[in-house]
Amino acid sequence: MKRSRIADAGLLLVALMWGCTFLIVQHAVRVLPPLAFNGIRFIGAALLLLLIIGIFYRSELRKLSWPMVGHAVILGGLLFLGYGFQTVGLLYTTTSNTGFITGLSVVLVPLFSLLLLKTPITRFTLGSIVLAAIGLYLLAFAESGYTMNRGDLLVFLCAIAFALHVAYTGVFAPKYPALPLTALQMAVVGILSLLGSAFTEQVGSLEQVIPLLWKSEVLWALCISIGPTSAFAFWIQTSCQKYTSPARVAVIFAMEPVFAAITGVLFGGEILGMAAIVGCGCILAGMLLSELKSPNLKVQ
Repeated sequence: MKRSRIADAGLLLVALMWGCTFLIVQHAVRVLPPLAFNGIRFIGAALLLLLIIGIFYRSELRKLSWPMVGHAVILGGLLFLGYGFQTVGLLYTTTSNTGFITGLSVVLVPLFSLLLLKTPITRFTLGSIVLAAIGLYLLAFAESGYTMNRGDLLVFLCAIAFALHVAYTGVFAPKYPALPLTALQMAVVGILSLLGSAFTEQVGSLEQVIPLLWKSEVLWALCISIGPTSAFAFWIQTSCQKYTSPARVAVIFAMEPVFAAITGVLFGGEILGMAAIVGCGCILAGMLLSELKSPNLKVQ
């Protein structure tokens, strides 16, 4: 099997993990403020990856460099902005709008990768993007239709940040070992989230926070988020983007709301209408179309 196919399968696993744990995280941030939760989540992920490096990959510590740190700061900063704009935007818009507009990064990534990597947009890529965008709309607004809200601009900035993160990962991932680059950007997201929480959220004193961390919904969400959906997910993404194009990454990641919808049906008592089911099918078709042919990616 080609490395690109293995990479795409790994990225699909990441989308599956993110989509299937959406409900778990959603319940946790009702107890612990979102930025505080993300701060603990990503600092924990950074420490976990550092532990893995220290035990199994000590040789990679010698590959640390100031350019790697600088590029990790860029990646971590973009991730922080994405999560931050999304969190604040949710205060002023609907979950459906947030899901759809965030998903529009599937349209933005090929444009950014064209500018940054000179990756051409083929007819297969364009077709997969159109199908994914249609599917996202049907999945988000199957019953009600789109209504503009005050927070939509903030969520669109979130989509830009996430799209730039995918595109710049395509630029930086081939240059450095995936594990330390991932650990550094997790640390950046965690530190910025904790700082943001300190200035914008009413978390309370340490004595007030510790009991919240032991609540089952928060503890369970942190266990899932620190390992599978942060440390390992972004490690997989950084590793896989050496062998596939950012545009294909974006289309594959468009499967995240599909997995989230399936999880909602199975465990959240939600019901999908026919239009939403068609939307899921469009996203799946877009992902499959992106696999038919894509521009060759040079691995540096």
